[in-house]
Amino acid sequence: MTRFSSFCRRNCLYLAWFVSLIAVAGSLYLSEVLKYEPCKLCWFQRIFMYPQLILLGIATFRGDKKIIPYVLPLSLIGGSISIYHYAEQKIPVLSKVIPCTIGVPCNKDYLNFFGFITIPLLALIAFVLIAVLLWTGRKSNEAETEEEVEISTY
Repeated sequence: MTRFSSFCRRNCLYLAWFVSLIAVAGSLYLSEVLKYEPCKLCWFQRIFMYPQLILLGIATFRGDKKIIPYVLPLSLIGGSISIYHYAEQKIPVLSKVIPCTIGVPCNKDYLNFFGFITIPLLALIAFVLIAVLLWTGRKSNEAETEEEVEISTY
């Protein structure tokens, strides 16, 4: 095991919390400072990101990796919404499948760096990073539990 993977396993909660903090701060900056109005799919992504900031913050403070099975589904569902949202922005025909009829159209690009980096892609990156970090931490938590069982049997 490399130093980097060992570091990630030990600090998975803190790193996942930090990613969620950046994602929430970024979304609030875009909507409250730059005045970009969130679309319907953006709101759904926020619904799955914002609780992670609080849950991971508490778990990090307490050092409680037992939260991972409860938070991991939030990242997986939010990431799935981000994939669809990104696809809707890049594949015009998808905007007719579930059209945004109220407010901002979901296929509108506020940001489009290098022709492919949009807000839903940034959200997807955050969800994937959190999921990978939690999955990595989950594996180390299982290994720690197995070690505790082996020690207690002696």
